[in-house]
Amino acid sequence: MEARALWLLAMVLALGFYRSAGEYIGLSANQCAVPAKDRVDCGYPQVTPEQCNSRGCCFDSSIRGVPWCFKPLQETECTF
Repeated sequence: MEARALWLLAMVLALGFYRSAGEYIGLSANQCAVPAKDRVDCGYPQVTPEQCNSRGCCFDSSIRGVPWCFKPLQETECTF
């Protein structure tokens, strides 16, 4: 019984980590910090966060009237 409880706990933790890590798959939070007025649409009507992320785009539905699925900022690397 104890092994079953540990397995269940491990599954719950793994699913919670997967869900929280899935916000910007392959993107950093900085890349998705695009001002609302500068967002370039990357999705289509009724796109889900998962579908948007699978296109390599950011998803943020907190601001009405702007694209929720949008192209990320390109990280630039400085070299000297």
